[in-house]
Amino acid sequence: MNYEKSCKWFNVCPLKRFYEQGKLDKRWIEKYCWRDNPKCIRKNLEENGVYHPDNMLPDGTIDEGLR
Repeated sequence: MNYEKSCKWFNVCPLKRFYEQGKLDKRWIEKYCWRDNPKCIRKNLEENGVYHPDNMLPDGTIDEGLR
């Protein structure tokens, strides 16, 4: 994987932790985080200083199972 194209927020994003804990499917990380996907709602909210919960997925849905 070419981490040079990863989202700049990836190392501090809670989704990284959820993925490493086996709680989040790798497809989320591949599609959004490792590609710095401009459609990532989490990234857009972060860059605009807008609060979003840790368990919000990149498409904006909330996964109540992520804690």
